[in-house]
Amino acid sequence: MSKRRASASTDESASDAEVPVVGGREPCPCGSGRRYKACHGKAAATQHRVVRPFAGMASEPDWVAMHDLIPAATATLIPKNSDRSVTLCTLLPMAWPALVRDNGDVMLAAQTQTSSGDVARDIADALDRALRAEAGTPVPPRPLPTDASRMADLVDVDQPLQVLVHQRFDFWIEDLESADESTRAGLERANEVATPTARLASVDGAYWMQLGERRQVRWVLPEDEAPLVDAMARLQVAAGLELASGTRYLGSFRASGLVVPVWDLPDGTEVDEIEDDAATFRNRLDEALADETSLTGAQRRARESLRARQLTVH
Repeated sequence: MSKRRASASTDESASDAEVPVVGGREPCPCGSGRRYKACHGKAAATQHRVVRPFAGMASEPDWVAMHDLIPAATATLIPKNSDRSVTLCTLLPMAWPALVRDNGDVMLAAQTQTSSGDVARDIADALDRALRAEAGTPVPPRPLPTDASRMADLVDVDQPLQVLVHQRFDFWIEDLESADESTRAGLERANEVATPTARLASVDGAYWMQLGERRQVRWVLPEDEAPLVDAMARLQVAAGLELASGTRYLGSFRASGLVVPVWDLPDGTEVDEIEDDAATFRNRLDEALADETSLTGAQRRARESLRARQLTVH
């Protein structure tokens, strides 16, 4: 038997339950020669994926935005059994899941790469370790243990997030003036790719973003997908899905179990120019959600068209 066939046989004969969990980039313990995330880790993550990891938390759309959508933002979390300050960040240097500053304050990343299918629990595990770590230390990634804490065990998840959007990643560093040259250089590289972003104040979960010359609104909606798409189909048939005059509905994607519609805005549109229109659209959407009549043929066709224009982001 060739080495290639032997390797494949070893991979196929080992069940997911028999293969230990390791880091996603480590060799798979089954002996296939592939990384764990591309072998048994991939199957485990797919099999056990939590579709809406932030369900039940206040401000679920903003949790999703912090994890899947926006580049640079922070929000304060209130720990239950610690006097340490905890700041949720979109991401941290070196893709650390968390780090503890020299003064003991905890910085917790929402955007992490792990082999687990439960994003919220991965974040909670990093926070649990950070709350027990010494000051001045980063928290490295690790496979999620079976007894890992949940976010509700550690912080007040009923407290709405007050998301503060940043245009730069300067919040990474406590004292920028005293930072060494390599740290400054790394920060500047990150700042160069930060996308200009702003959170709309008139509605929840909506973000204005500038992507090169294009300006968009990306709106994380909290409703379950089926009734939401039905409501959007009603709007499409009644008056279209434009957010305002001159805007163009591009489609939507699914992120952490929620639907995120995307609109292109006219050139030069700033966030304050779209606030009233977003609030008006939210009212129209609420009325459509409250409509319990059966969809018409045109509305059903619109619904299928909307579904065909959806992508899923993991």
